[in-house]
Amino acid sequence: MNLQQKKSGGREAPARRMLATNRRARYEYDIIESVEAGLVLTGTEIKSVRAGKVQLQDAFAKITSGEVWLHNMHIAPYEQGNRFNADAMRQRKLLLHRGEIERLYGKAQERGLALIPLSVYLRNGFAKVEIAIARGRKLYDKREAIAEREAQRAQERAFQGRE
Repeated sequence: MNLQQKKSGGREAPARRMLATNRRARYEYDIIESVEAGLVLTGTEIKSVRAGKVQLQDAFAKITSGEVWLHNMHIAPYEQGNRFNADAMRQRKLLLHRGEIERLYGKAQERGLALIPLSVYLRNGFAKVEIAIARGRKLYDKREAIAEREAQRAQERAFQGRE
């Protein structure tokens, strides 16, 4: 039994290796709720994902005929691949339970809400995507968020000086 298993009472914690994050999503949107989904990939795509060649910029999810699809996620073609390399910008299916899809569909139908991918990571060897239901921020909301962040940093700096 290794140290990780001893700390968790015999159960091994799921290994999570972050590959890509959508930092801009947290700036442009207010995150309401997030959910983890599996990602359907081809053989050369998963090799490229494991190498960390993924971009989430401008990516979004859409529910079509009871299935969730991820659009505009760029996975670079695998360098050692051959003619069977998939298109870098193709639509990719997300794996969710039926109840989760219905719940997301109900919430995503509200005006002003969107399904946005926040991060791509490997968990126990499987590619996963964290998608969120999000509401777009207005310009003044973004400025307010920046001001709050700056105030928080200033406060942390002040506390560091006192120690």
